Amino acid sequence: MLEYRFDTQLLIEGHDLDEDAIHDYLAQNIPGDCLIAVGDEDLIKIHYHTNLPWKVLEYGASLGDIHDIVVENMDRQSSGLHG
Repeated sequence: MLEYRFDTQLLIEGHDLDEDAIHDYLAQNIPGDCLIAVGDEDLIKIHYHTNLPWKVLEYGASLGDIHDIVVENMDRQSSGLHG
């Protein structure tokens, strides 16, 4: 069993986005690993392994418009099942 089950990915579209601040907030407030937050002031891509994907989505939505959302259950994938 994996420590963090959900591969969570999304795009955040907004204004004056700060990838470092977003990265730091996620790392400090939502447990997980393999965190990537990259982009510019208008668009940030998030990739994060966590057990709380809804918290990542909620935070992203507080910053702007979220889209291209993918949440995959990596435990199921490792067992050969659909994520």
